[in-house]
Amino acid sequence: MGSVGGSYDNALMENFFSTPKTELVYRTTWRSRDLGENALFAYIDGWYNSQRI
Repeated sequence: MGSVGGSYDNALMENFFSTPKTELVYRTTWRSRDLGENALFAYIDGWYNSQRI
């Protein structure tokens, strides 16, 4: 993380959110906000291993 006001302050979050926006949000439409939020949660949750070996 950079210093306050530095050019790298938001680089990590911008990089993180660019993939879901490109692969999920811009390619899909939902009938309600709740369905969209659930799809986004499932997309992000799918990247992490929820069970330990």
